[in-house]
Amino acid sequence: MIMTSAEKSFVLEQAREHQVKFVRLQFSDIFGIPKNVSIPVEQLPKALDGDIAFDGSSIDGFVRIEESDMMLKPDPSTFTVFPWTPKESKVARLICDVALPDGQPFMGCPRTALRRVLAEADELGYSAFNVGPEAEFFLFHVDEDGKPTTITHDKAGYFDLTPVDLGESARREMVLTLEAMGFEIEASHHELAPGQHEIDFKYDHALAVADKVMTFKFVVRTIAQRHGLHATFMPKPIFGIAGSGMHMNQSLFKGNQNVFFDPQGERQLSKEAYHYIAGLMEHVKAMTAITNPIVNSYKRLVSGFEAPVYVAWSAQNRSPLIRIPAKRGLSTRVELRNPDPSCNPYLALTVALKAGLDGIKRELMPPPAVDRNIYTMTEAERAEQSIGELPMNLQEALEALQKDSVIQEALGPHIYERYMDAKLKEWDAYRIQVHQWEIDQYLTRY
Repeated sequence: MIMTSAEKSFVLEQAREHQVKFVRLQFSDIFGIPKNVSIPVEQLPKALDGDIAFDGSSIDGFVRIEESDMMLKPDPSTFTVFPWTPKESKVARLICDVALPDGQPFMGCPRTALRRVLAEADELGYSAFNVGPEAEFFLFHVDEDGKPTTITHDKAGYFDLTPVDLGESARREMVLTLEAMGFEIEASHHELAPGQHEIDFKYDHALAVADKVMTFKFVVRTIAQRHGLHATFMPKPIFGIAGSGMHMNQSLFKGNQNVFFDPQGERQLSKEAYHYIAGLMEHVKAMTAITNPIVNSYKRLVSGFEAPVYVAWSAQNRSPLIRIPAKRGLSTRVELRNPDPSCNPYLALTVALKAGLDGIKRELMPPPAVDRNIYTMTEAERAEQSIGELPMNLQEALEALQKDSVIQEALGPHIYERYMDAKLKEWDAYRIQVHQWEIDQYLTRY
């Protein structure tokens, strides 16, 4: 990505206008953990020229020590000022692509992976891949040392309000902060479980949305801390209550036309929409290793808590993996319901788009829609309709990824190999642990 002189001038002018003192150059490792280098504003022109280097060997999944030099290439469209920083020492942020010393894109950069699949969509004539995420999170108390607990700040439920919802003031400040940073917030509310919340922001093109998800999580955690609470995007922090998901509403455009909408099609969906749905279903087991990336993710993907378990689609109910919301026209979209907010949003959107495009290119067709509650169906009824299940744990998801060349191609060899190596080690470390449940069940019994 080459920055124009006009873009550089705009960023420098914005920094002067807001009296910025420091700029954080932010990027993501392959696991979606935000990283940054802070520079004084006097170094901003150098940063905009892409001349800020860092040690890539110190970042998980990047490079070995003998090939450590990496360069940061800021995206000028991501410049924003953190509203909570003091007026006398304002801090701004630029999200960066990671490049090699010769200026070539680094294939281990998640943002680069998403750009690559977006370019593939563009070659097929799709000018925009729009996404609307719905990220849920929990707010917990901290102890006297400031360490997070799993004690919820309230006992409220879905859509409850003050005085039951004690997190409302924190959530209100989160919304105001996000709006000050350029977000268009559509809704915010208490979610199903005690201490659980959701803030929805308007859809945007995929790269901007991935950037916004990273910013969203950072803002939510920062504002929660200012209210003496701990915000977590861990999918299932408490047994027996609903976990946190991040449904992804997706649509493809050609110019101003939503290609998923066909007023003459069955359910007013185009053939491309059906192909896209089929592509997601074809590859979702492998995708799950990316969209549900941690051991804890699979504690959420169980029956009884409105999280998807079965590989099916519907336009009428919320139990399947894929739902088609009722709105049509420009709002026609495919809602993928299994991702959770612990995922790397760049890679989650990369594999989802790649799967959908594969369905379009191969003209795959999904099985018939399942318009009844799958959770109440018998195993025989599910087998009769060929309804499969998502992986039950991280190991099964990784095994599915090892067999799926399309999703591997989406990630690229660098990310795939390093991600797989790290996640296999993560699973093995979990597998050999002795957990409290085992102590409670077996210590006195045997």
